Amino acid sequence: MKSQTSWKQGMEITARSESGFDIVMDGNTQAGASPMELVLAGVGGCSSIDVTDILTTMREDFTGCDTEITTERAETAPRVFKKIHVKFIVTGRKLSEKKVAKAVELSMTKYCSVALMLNSSVDISWSHEVREV
Repeated sequence: MKSQTSWKQGMEITARSESGFDIVMDGNTQAGASPMELVLAGVGGCSSIDVTDILTTMREDFTGCDTEITTERAETAPRVFKKIHVKFIVTGRKLSEKKVAKAVELSMTKYCSVALMLNSSVDISWSHEVREV
């Protein structure tokens, strides 16, 4: 896997993924998300892919999977994440609470490479909510 970055102006950087997608980053968050915001988005994206894949395998009738991610950061530089909490909100029809909980747990403890990579230096917790549609 590869990535390239190019400085544009001020604190604005454009990253290009190996798959050819561009991502705008900005340290002032005026032209794009900050790199730290993208780390959180990576946790949410990676784990949501896992959860939806696992629920599909379990034949659960889900219609949505959203995450709300909150953090606690160090007060001084470098302002690393100290804690991350991921709340999964899974919507669907007649969802099994047990299966949703299992899918979330499997993602966060076994499959989500982004969360697992951060887990050695950040306290990561998770919860879930099931909503009927």
